[in-house]
Amino acid sequence: MDTAELDLLEAARRDDRGAFDRLVSPYRRELHAHCYRMLGAVHDAEDALQETLLGAWRGLRGFEGRSSVRSWLYRIATNACLKLVKQRPPRLMPKDRHPAADPAAELAGPDDERYVEPYPENNWDPQARFELRESVELAFVAALQHLPGTQRAVLILRDVLVLSALEVAEALDTTVASVNSALQRARKTMGDETPSMSQQATLRELGEEAERALVAEFVAAWERADVDALLGMLAEDARFTMPPLPAWFDGRDDIGRFLAGSVFATPWRLVPVRASGQLAFACYQRHPDGVFRIGCVNVLTLRGDRIAEIIGFLDPATYAGFGLPAELSA
Repeated sequence: MDTAELDLLEAARRDDRGAFDRLVSPYRRELHAHCYRMLGAVHDAEDALQETLLGAWRGLRGFEGRSSVRSWLYRIATNACLKLVKQRPPRLMPKDRHPAADPAAELAGPDDERYVEPYPENNWDPQARFELRESVELAFVAALQHLPGTQRAVLILRDVLVLSALEVAEALDTTVASVNSALQRARKTMGDETPSMSQQATLRELGEEAERALVAEFVAAWERADVDALLGMLAEDARFTMPPLPAWFDGRDDIGRFLAGSVFATPWRLVPVRASGQLAFACYQRHPDGVFRIGCVNVLTLRGDRIAEIIGFLDPATYAGFGLPAELSA
């Protein structure tokens, strides 16, 4: 702990709230991302972060400075998340809860399930490291939600934050042997649930020029309602999901029938964004008054140069954190 941080800690212990805020400010964003990985949703992460900061403020006098402020905050945050994991059902994806839908059937409305949410790119430092962006990708975060809480925490603390087994054991008030056992089980589950290549690696292999071309092609095809062009960009076994709707479509043919029959009944305009370290698009639908209003954020998962999945997040609360305008001019 450097002198400046130590001075802030001492001042905070004297009930100086301003000093406390300055002490924890450098860690707020990374703690928020940590809580998001644990809980699978931005709003849940915000709840956990607030609980973390409250717990840190209340526990200042008990912090003896044997570990860094950062490690101390991560310990509080992890335990705050574990408390929420016990209280709330896991956030999964529609494919984990429901069979694939028939594109000719009537589309059911939102259900009461809790689904994984995307992480707004504007919550990340533009220079965020490759491995940190990997750790908020949708496939990784969705797979984490299949783990019991303790395994989830161990895997994140060991493999994402690269803490030692001893540090993790101390944070979770358990033994090193228990940590190593939980990590082994968690890695097995994650290996079964996640793709072999992350989106960060896929995008890096694709290259910036090809990425720009893919984005432009997707925007143009969607705005033209060109189903054939869109299908030409998809993998044969692509999926299209739309949380919080339970329906999802499996395979290029069913996706094509759904797009042609339902999605392109009215015109759209797309604005490229980034979400969870992945290519994404804010999608604006034209209303009868001619105004294009935001209707969803589509996040793409690539496999090579093909789109393996489109996840359309329809709940306005899900994409509120992206800082997007509600309307576009006609």
